[in-house]
Amino acid sequence: MKTIFVTGSAGFIGFHLSQLLLEEGFRVVGYDGMTDYYDVRIKQRRHQMLLQHPHFTCTEGMLEDFDRLHALALAEKPDVIVHLAAQAGVRYSLENPRAYVDANLTGAFNVMECARELQVDHLLMASTSSVYGANTEMPFSEMHKVDTPLTLYAATKKANEAMAHSYAHLWNLPTTMFRFFTVYGPWGRPDMALFKFTRGILEGTPIDIYNDGEMYRDFTYVSDLVRGIRLLIDAAPVRPDSADDIAEGDSLSPVAPFRTVNIGNGDKVRLLDFITAIEAECGREAVRNYLPIQPGDVPATWADASLLRTLTGYSPQTPFREGVARFVAWYRDYYGV
Repeated sequence: MKTIFVTGSAGFIGFHLSQLLLEEGFRVVGYDGMTDYYDVRIKQRRHQMLLQHPHFTCTEGMLEDFDRLHALALAEKPDVIVHLAAQAGVRYSLENPRAYVDANLTGAFNVMECARELQVDHLLMASTSSVYGANTEMPFSEMHKVDTPLTLYAATKKANEAMAHSYAHLWNLPTTMFRFFTVYGPWGRPDMALFKFTRGILEGTPIDIYNDGEMYRDFTYVSDLVRGIRLLIDAAPVRPDSADDIAEGDSLSPVAPFRTVNIGNGDKVRLLDFITAIEAECGREAVRNYLPIQPGDVPATWADASLLRTLTGYSPQTPFREGVARFVAWYRDYYGV
C-alpha cells in the first residue's frame, strides 16, 4: 500500500484529496497546523471524518516547525508528498504579509527538504492562478510568463515554483506544481466568496461585490480539482534528454523533472451569474453592495486546462450551477438553516 503525505489535510482541498486517496486504497498521513485563520471547528470536523478511516493518521504541527515535520516524514517514509498547506487568501496578504513568508516560503522549503532527503517518487505542490498576476492574454497557459504578481501571496507562490524547480534540477526530484483556479464546494473555506455570499443571502445581510460585479472567475468544483491532483500523482515528470524532446504545449523543464499544470474548469464565469445561481438555490435575492476593485485583485481568471487533459485524459467538468446547488445544500445541512 502506497503512503501519501498530505500537508494541509484539515484544509478544504486537503480534506477532499485525502478522502479520495483513502477511497482509492492509499494510506494517507496528514499534517496540519490547525491555524485560526478561519473557524478551526470546521477543520476539526474534517479531520474527525477522515479519522473514521483506518488508513488515515494525522499530526498537528506547523510547516515552520522543521523538526516536527521532518521527524514525521522520516518515520512514515511516504512514497509521494502532496504539499497543500499554506497561508491562503489574497486579501489577507495585505493585512498580515509575514504569515505568508513564514508558511509559504519557510514552510515550503521545509517540505522540499523532507522530499529531497527521502527521495520521494513525486513531490506535488500547490501553486495558484494568482501567479498570472497582471497577464491579460487568456485563457492563462502554463507557457505564459508569470513575472507580474500583484500580491505577496502570489509572489510567494511564484517563489515556490522557482524553489521547487531548483530542487528538481539539483536532486533529480520529480516535481509537479499545480496552479489552482477559484475552487469551491462543500466543506469550503468560510473566507471564500461563495461561503460569504450564501451566508449573506440566507441571513438577509448585504454581500460585497467588487469591481461593481465586472469580475470573471474560472470556478473549479473541488471534487474535479482533487481528481486532477490524484491523476497527476501518476504522471511524474521525467527530465528530458534535450529541449527537443518536449512536446508542444508541455511546461516540462528542459533541465529538470519539473512541470507546472493548470487545474481549472476552462470556463470564464461572470461573478454576477454566479451570484444569481446562489440566489436561485437559496430562494431569495441578495442585498448587493457594489464596491470598487480591491488592491491586488484581478478582474478575470480563465484556465487553459489542455495540458492536464494531455497528461491525464481528464478535464474538470462540473457546471457552476450544479456545483453551487451542491454547496448550498451542504451549507444548509451543516448550519441547520
